[in-house]
Amino acid sequence: MNIKKLLEKLSLTDFPVALGGCRNDEKSFDCCEYDITVFDDKDENDSIIDFDNETVRIHHGSLKETSPDVLIQYSNMQIIWDEKWELRIFLSQISAKRENFFSAYSKSCLVDAAVCVTKTKDCIKNSDPFVSSWLKCAAYYIADAIVLANHKRPSPSHMLEHIRSFEKNKINEKFSQVNDSIGIERATPSQLIRMCKSTMGFSDMVEDNGHSKIIQKKHDYFVKNSLMSDCYFYLGYINRNNFIKIKDTLHRKPELIHVLKVAFDVENDVPKLELQASLLHKTTNDLLSILNG
Repeated sequence: MNIKKLLEKLSLTDFPVALGGCRNDEKSFDCCEYDITVFDDKDENDSIIDFDNETVRIHHGSLKETSPDVLIQYSNMQIIWDEKWELRIFLSQISAKRENFFSAYSKSCLVDAAVCVTKTKDCIKNSDPFVSSWLKCAAYYIADAIVLANHKRPSPSHMLEHIRSFEKNKINEKFSQVNDSIGIERATPSQLIRMCKSTMGFSDMVEDNGHSKIIQKKHDYFVKNSLMSDCYFYLGYINRNNFIKIKDTLHRKPELIHVLKVAFDVENDVPKLELQASLLHKTTNDLLSILNG
C-alpha cells in the first residue's frame, strides 16, 4: 500500500505520522489492518477507511504522551512523515525507557485485573447480570500483564501465538488459570459465528466507527485458517476493551445484557464463577509479587 499517497489524499502531511501495530511487527496476518498514527494532538476517536484494497485505522496521538500503555504501542513505530524530526526525537526517548514502560504497564494491568475481580465478587453477591463479563475482563487484563512481562506489545490477533512461544517460568505458567476463565476451549465454528455477530453489534453500539468491518474480516480469516482458539481470544479481547469504555453506564443500558451474554460467551454457573474469581485473585497477587520481587 502506498502510505504517502494516502497521507496526501487525507491531507495529513501537516503533522508527524508513523505506522505502528502488527503491520510493523515481525508478525502480521493478511487480515491485519494498517495502524497509522497522526501526531496532531486531537482528542478524536479512531477512524477506519479502505484504501488500495486494504483496511486502515487512523489514530490521533500526541508528542507529549506519558501513559505507558500508549507509549508501548508507539515503541515499534516506523516513521512515515516527520519534517522537523520531532517524532524521531520522541521515539528515541521512548526507546531509551522501553523496559520501564513495559514493567509499569504490566503492573497497571494487574491492578485493573484486581479491580475487575472485586467487581465480579460484588456482582455475585448482588446477582448482577454482568458478573461473568467482569470476570472475563479480569482474565484478559492478566493475559496482558503476562505478555507485557515478556516484553511483547499486546495485540489481540497475535497474543495467543506469542504466549504459545513463551518459555516456561513462574509468570508464563499462570496463563493456564487465565485460559480456564476466558473459556477458549469452548471455541467452535458455530459458537464463533454467534460471538462475532454480537461483538460487531457491541462495537457499533460503543465505537460506531466501522471497527465491525475489521472484526468480521479477522473472524473470517481465523476460521478459514482453523485458528479457532485465536479467534475466540480475539473476540473476547475486543469486547473487554469496549466493555471497559462504558463500565460506568452499564446499568443504563439493559439491552447490553443479551448482547454481552453472546459476545463474551458468558458462564452462568455461580459456584464456578466464584471459584474462578478466587483463582484469578490469587493469580493477580502472585504475579504482582513476582514482578515486584
